[in-house]
Amino acid sequence: MKTPSKVPSDNRGQSTRSIHGTDKKHGISTGVGPSIYRTANFTFSSTGEMKLWAEGKSSAYIYTRYGNPTLAAVEEKLAQLEGGEAAVVTASGMAAISSTLLSVLQAGDEVIATTQLYGGSYRLMRDILPRCGIKVHHVDNTLAGAEELVSPRTRAFYIESPTNPTLRLVDVRKAAAIARRHKLVSIIDGTFASPVLQRPLDLGMDIVVHSATKYLAGHSDVIAGAAVGSSKRVAAIREMVISLGGSMDPEAAFLLDRGIKTLGIRVERQCENAMAVAKFLARHPRVERVHYPGLPSHPDHRLAKQQMSGFGAMLAFDMKGGVAAARRVCDRARLFLLAASLGGVESLVVLPIYTSHYNMSAKELAASGVSPGTIRVSVGLEDTADLIADLKQALD
Repeated sequence: MKTPSKVPSDNRGQSTRSIHGTDKKHGISTGVGPSIYRTANFTFSSTGEMKLWAEGKSSAYIYTRYGNPTLAAVEEKLAQLEGGEAAVVTASGMAAISSTLLSVLQAGDEVIATTQLYGGSYRLMRDILPRCGIKVHHVDNTLAGAEELVSPRTRAFYIESPTNPTLRLVDVRKAAAIARRHKLVSIIDGTFASPVLQRPLDLGMDIVVHSATKYLAGHSDVIAGAAVGSSKRVAAIREMVISLGGSMDPEAAFLLDRGIKTLGIRVERQCENAMAVAKFLARHPRVERVHYPGLPSHPDHRLAKQQMSGFGAMLAFDMKGGVAAARRVCDRARLFLLAASLGGVESLVVLPIYTSHYNMSAKELAASGVSPGTIRVSVGLEDTADLIADLKQALD
């Protein structure tokens, strides 16, 4: 199994890194695109070489669940984008999140997590981790009282920023500082921002996880996840991925790498569209409230300006009239597709109570900032005027 080497430090921009990574493509008949190693296993020259691998003395590939050159190439690129020493890619975002947590936690340990999380992450902590003997404590996004929850058994501090679906922010530097003071491993889900808009490792976090299905891949055609951090921490996550089987397929790695090439330009245009859509919705008489950190009315607007380089392409809004009104808008939308997931080139609308936050009580939904009339919007790359026209007809 090969682990990506520490990425070189340079001053290249994120779009350049997204396209080139650490590739060395100059030469006669060198392919511009990455090769897909569509193989389950790899050969050895001798039983002696195989013995060295078993003893941990060889970096040879043996089986794609353990590693594959196509996976390694995109891992190096992700590490460079996030400013980490290493990265590991996984079969899904939840594989990255669960493997990361289980690389740190074991029976008898405790973890502190913010309340407002992606529904899948919240249900993992509510339903699965306790079955493994792991206790979860929750704090709100202000992190008030977090240090009072630390005990000798606490091992990790898990946050998400911006949050899914109501776009609240956590002070990443503050969370990292709390974790350092108490010798906790700090983990952040940075899916909504992507490394184009936010680099949590630079803000002090130990590990950043992504649902790479979303902005990183960007085309709604692959399920993928990733975790980035120090070589030591990523090695522990990789061992958990290998043991649990959440490894990425080489074809998915190729699609992820292809998507990352246009990450910068996609996110830039999506942010422009999202700001225009948010301003339109904020003026509409049938909209109760718009959740978008780019609006001065957003409670975390100032924090977003401090720790992000843009406000993102996700937003949510609450309808006057509750769930009935929200359903009518989603059913009437034509350009905005009614579909789960986010971050692709197509604009999407969903009701979180039926998707990311299903099977949650009214109390849990309230703690997450979700109302029955909340509509989550993933803004894509369509023409701005067409997006606003579609929302206008759906609302009117």
